[in-house]
Parts: sequence; structure tokens; C-alpha cells
Amino acid sequence: MTNFNVAISPLLPPWLLIALAVGAIIVVGLAIYARRRGAWLRALGMGLILFSLVDPSLVREDREPLKDVVAVVLDRSASQDIGNRKAQTDAARAQIEKDLAQIGNIEPRFVEAGQEDAERDGTKLFAALNSALADVPPDRVGGAIIVTDGIVHDIPATAEGLGFRAPLHAFITGREGERDRRIELIEAPRFGIVGKDQTITARVLDTNDRGETVNITVRRDGNPLGTIRTRAGTATRIPVRIDHGGPNVIELEVAALPEELTGINNKAVLTIDGVRDKLKVLLVSGEPHAGERTWRNLLKADANVDLVHFTILRPPEKQGQDGAQINELSLIAFPTADLFGRKINEFDLIIFDRYSNQTILPSVYFENIVRYVRDGGALMMAVGPDFSGRDGLYYSALGGIAPARPTGRVLERAFRPEVTENGAKHPVTRDLPGSEVSPPNWSEWYRQVASEQARGVAVMSGADKSPLLLLSRENKGRVALLLSDQIWLWARNYDNGGPYLDLLRRSAHWLMKEPELEEEALRATARGREISIERQSLKNEVPPITITSPKGVAQIVAMTPAQPGLSRGKITVDELGLYKLGDGTLSALVSVGTENPREFQEVVSTTEKLRPLAEATGGTVRRITSTGDAINIPRFVTMRDSPLYGGSDYVAFRRTGASVVTGIGVAPLAIGFIGLIVLLGGILAGWLWEGRKPRVAA
Repeated sequence: MTNFNVAISPLLPPWLLIALAVGAIIVVGLAIYARRRGAWLRALGMGLILFSLVDPSLVREDREPLKDVVAVVLDRSASQDIGNRKAQTDAARAQIEKDLAQIGNIEPRFVEAGQEDAERDGTKLFAALNSALADVPPDRVGGAIIVTDGIVHDIPATAEGLGFRAPLHAFITGREGERDRRIELIEAPRFGIVGKDQTITARVLDTNDRGETVNITVRRDGNPLGTIRTRAGTATRIPVRIDHGGPNVIELEVAALPEELTGINNKAVLTIDGVRDKLKVLLVSGEPHAGERTWRNLLKADANVDLVHFTILRPPEKQGQDGAQINELSLIAFPTADLFGRKINEFDLIIFDRYSNQTILPSVYFENIVRYVRDGGALMMAVGPDFSGRDGLYYSALGGIAPARPTGRVLERAFRPEVTENGAKHPVTRDLPGSEVSPPNWSEWYRQVASEQARGVAVMSGADKSPLLLLSRENKGRVALLLSDQIWLWARNYDNGGPYLDLLRRSAHWLMKEPELEEEALRATARGREISIERQSLKNEVPPITITSPKGVAQIVAMTPAQPGLSRGKITVDELGLYKLGDGTLSALVSVGTENPREFQEVVSTTEKLRPLAEATGGTVRRITSTGDAINIPRFVTMRDSPLYGGSDYVAFRRTGASVVTGIGVAPLAIGFIGLIVLLGGILAGWLWEGRKPRVAA
């Protein structure tokens, strides 16, 4: 294809050319007014001069036509896996590729999009469309096709947002009349106080809403909490008790319908992080001793602890023996009825520090403590020599829940506390600073109550390998027993001290059921599509973990020992949603992708979301299936600029006429400076000739 056009290259600045033209017009006009001979000759000469000064050239361009670019975006998001949409998309691609090839002079650009974006913030196809056309000039774009279910989350507000002026056609997968039911979270708290209720507001939405009554099943960490009865479309408030610190995984699920499109969005999942309010601790100290303030200093240093501390300085039996009168004493009476009766369940932890049964507490209150522990409370007993005597706590009702029984001996010689084999696996004593060497790098103690283990697990041992620190579960509650009153040596940094802060804090937190310190636990975390599994156990071997996908497909993951008490495993999954893990004893939940991903909030295919944008470009929106799985792609045609690029049985693309220059030729139309001088000389000679007087005959 060859094109011709005229190009100019002025020899003088434009303003000077304009001034010369104005001057020439004035001179010619005056000559004509004066009726001078040769005025038109002067006008012709001046015109030729100006023409030469402009220096015009005839330019010949040899051009090669370029193909029009048509982008085809294929939606590969997770919602396209529902039903036969994936197969429809594959069939549509094959047909589109074939039809575009038959048109000729079309460059198709296929791009698959939506798979990764769906994990974060829904289906984003127009970002992929812009990327596919980033290196294409807008005047080469002949159109675009999007094959999708119609649920797209980055639709431009106007046609100008596309960045090109060509038709957009949308081919919609799925079928008419699809029905889906889903749960929508309206208000979902992210934090909650342990032991308190949090309220979740949700509603069930149905595309065929008839106001039906539905049941919402509520679970916490996989365990059923109950069923809420409500009506579809009605906002419902659902109270949920925050059971423990850390993540509480709450599931809301409504039963799927027989004809429902998918059941994947019939479940809503949220994680509420349990935070403890002020921890209320009751510390009862017995006879004064060197380490009396160790527990008090530790608990008072924690701003999150509300400490109630009583020290028994004067047992009741001294009344009348030392001559002191009641009205002369500044001590307060021990409020046993309040602390161990009416208000005992208000405490998160009760600590007896070298307390012996000095008739301060009647047996009924010890029985209250036992009941408090078995109902979920926590008890710590840090004992001294009195524990093995007849007034010791073991010979009260607390002996029934004590992890060890005293032998009656008190071992008074130097020994170095050590972490036991089970202690090396237990989160309370694993990796205690100084325990990485043998013997441990901490100071010795000099007194221990000899005992025999009765229940629980000994995590530390002392003299003669006798149990030193024992941890035991008692029904719903927990008990810890420290069989020495010498930990104050570590607190005072005697002989470089020891990790008393870590040991006491971890023990207290284990008693109060902190999830990170559970000795038997199954945990899972997801990063992208990779699930990391951790199994904490005191057992020498742990069974493999069964992981179940949101669609119910089970896989087995073998666990590999990582360090004492910990085994780990990994698995990469393809599906988004909530996965359940279990080993027959413990279970855990992990969500791959975002909780309640935007991709599955709406899954019913639709032609309406893309229609305004497509029609603004002159394009069309249509379903590619009518009955069954067979697709119906209309015929493809091309046309010049038009307000409408489609009809009932065809879709059209814009012919852009874009081309690239392959050759060029230039032919000057003026004669340059030499010709200009000759022309000026001729005009001057003409003026001189014109000015001569005519000869008169004699």
C-alpha cells in the first residue's frame, strides 16, 4: 500500500514568512490600484518566491498493514470449577481460536487469569486484560473477549477505563436458573475475652428466597455448640463463648439443598482471638521463709495479674498462748468464707506457698478447692518440709488430687535440678535456658521433699532423681506440685542463679491452659497453598495426620521428628477453604486462603454485571450454553467504526487500518536557494524593464 502527502520545510521562521506574505499582498494591491502594467506578473512572481521559501516536498510512503489485536481473557478462578464451567471454558477457547483464525489479519492474545487473585480479593480479569495489551498501541486493538461466569470484581466504571476504543464481548459460562444458598457474615468480632460471650451477626441468603426456616449449626474448634433456627434473609445474632486464649475457630454452617449449585459457601468461618482479662490469682503463703516473696514479686511484676495475697503469720492456736489480746492485734482476719466459698470460682489460679494445714481452713474449704480444680480451676502447690508432716497439704482433701505422695523424708543435701526425659518434651520445661548442657548451667538447691509420683508427669527431678516438679490434669482442671522451697536461690542469683522466671511463668500459664504450652497439641498454619503441621506430644511416636479438604477428600501426612516433643509435616493443596486435621485423638482446623473468600460469596453465574460496560463499548454479553454442555459461539465478523459491534447471531471486531512504514521517498517541489536567486533576478529585471520609458518616433 502506497500513500502520498506533501511535507513542508520552511526556510524562514513562520512569523517572517507571514510578514513577507502581507507585504507582498500590499505591494500587489497598490499596483493593481494604480493600474500599473505587469501587476499580475508581479503577483505571480511574489507567489513563486513565497512558495520556494516554504520548500514543499512530495512524500511517498510505502506501508504494510498490521494485524488487529484481539485479546481473549479466560476466567480460571475457583468459581469456574463449579459444575461444568471449566469444560465450557475449554471448549469456548478452542472454538474462539478457530474462528479468529478464519477471519484473517487478526492477532489473538489468549490470557488465563483469576486463579491467584481469587485467593486474595476475588476475580480480577481486567487487570489481566490490561497486562495482555500493555505493549499494544490503543489504535491497534480490534476488540476483547472475556469468557467468565460473570462474577468479576475489578470491572471499570466506564469504557474509558479500558484504555482502548474497541468492542468488549463477554461470553458467560454456567446456566440459567442456578440456585445457591450461602451464609453472609454481617458483624464478626476479631477479639474476645476468655470466658465471655461474643455475638456474631449473620444471615442466610438464598437466590430462590421464599422466607424458609433454616438451621445454622455452630461449632467452635470443630466441636458442636448448638443449632440456631432462623429464616432465610433475616439477620440473626449468634452468641459464642470464647473458650480459651489464642485463636478460637468458629464455624457457621447451613445444610445444602439437593439442587444447590455448590455447598462450599454454606459455611462461614471466622477466627476470634481469645484474650484474657485481668488474671485473678490467689496466693496464700504459710510460715515466713527465705523464698516467701518469690511468687509475690513474680505476680506483681505482671500488669495483667490481679493478685490477692494472704500470709498466715499467726495461727489461731496461738490465741491465749502468747498473751496477745485480739484488740491489740493489727492483723486482719483471714476471709476464708469469701475466698474459698462464695468467690472461689472468680480466681484463675490458686497458689499455696509453703502452706501447712494450720486449722485456718476447715476441711470443707479444702473440698471446695478440689471441686474448683475438677470443674476447670488451677492449683499450684510450692511446698517445703511441712508437706510430709501430718499437717501437710497432702493429708488434707488436696491429697486426692496431688500428683505425688510424700515418703516422710526430707532430703537436705546439695543437688542440681534437672529436666527429665518427659520434661525435655514438655513445653513448660523444654529449652529452659541452661538446660542445653549436662549438668545444667544453673545453681544447686539444698532441700527437697522425697515423694513418689502418683499421677501426671514429672518434668523436673532433683536429689536421687526424685520428682521435683510435677504437672497433672484433674478432670477439667490442672495441678502443679513443686517439691522444694529453694527456688529463691535462683531468684537471688545465687551461684549464677537459674531460669526461675521462665519456669514459674510457664508453669502458671500451663495451669491456666495457654494453648502454646499444651503438652498434647495439634497445630496447623497455612501460607499460600502450603499447610505446615506441628504435633506436640510426650509420646515417643506420633501417628500420621489425616487432612480432609473442604470437599471431603482425605489425605495422609507423615510426621517427621523435629526436636524432642515436636514433629512436623507439610502438604501443598489445590483447593481453597477450611481443612480439618486429626490423628484419632486430637483435631485442628486451618483455613487456606482468606476466610470466607470473596470468590465464593457469589457463585451464581450472571450476565448483568458486565452488561453496562460491554454495551458502552458497542459489545455484547451472552451465555454460551442453552441446554446441556454444548457451547454456542456466534459467528465472528469485522467492520469499520460503528456504534454497535454485535447482533443476535454475530459478534464483530473493529478494523483499525493500522500499518507500518516500510519505505519512503521525497521529491522537492521547490527549486531551492539557487532557483530563488534566479527568480528574484528575473523579477528585478522585469521591474526594470517595466520602468523604462517607451521610445517616441521622430
